[in-house]
Amino acid sequence: MVTLETPRLILRRWREEDVAPMAAINADPEVMRWIRDGSVRDEQQTRGGIQAWESEWESQGFGLFAVEIRSTGELAGFTGLSVPRFLPEVLPAVEVGWRLGRSHWGQGLATEAATAAVRFAFEERGLERIVSITQVGNDASERIMTKLGMHLFRETVNAAGGRRVRVFELRSDQYVTTP
Repeated sequence: MVTLETPRLILRRWREEDVAPMAAINADPEVMRWIRDGSVRDEQQTRGGIQAWESEWESQGFGLFAVEIRSTGELAGFTGLSVPRFLPEVLPAVEVGWRLGRSHWGQGLATEAATAAVRFAFEERGLERIVSITQVGNDASERIMTKLGMHLFRETVNAAGGRRVRVFELRSDQYVTTP
């Protein structure tokens, strides 16, 4: 099983005990504001999501990691890689994404976690290109994408939710390893 460690975080596969804290994150309207149509998710939907993420690990060799705070063992949310099937016009592609609970915002944790996921994508999985997709107006996520070295690739509309999205990309030949 793949586990990544950063100074403050452990990125690992999902466990049963992660369902309830991830469901609490998914139930927060402010967290979900920029996700698809902004709908919150309950525990059953969260469990289904985690099962789908774990299936992607099995079929693709990558997926979304549970993000754990090293010092406390608390689940902060997720980061990792997935195929953005919800936006077919960018396929084939692998997306780096993240979602953290509000108590973990503003501390650089999403950037730290996503940096590890990008390194994993290029150095461990040999991907040639990754994208990241955000709704127009989600400036916090765009700042993270920029910190990852990504640049704006296109702006379009997500047909699933009817919202405008920006697609950022980073190619392996543009990737710069950070210490």
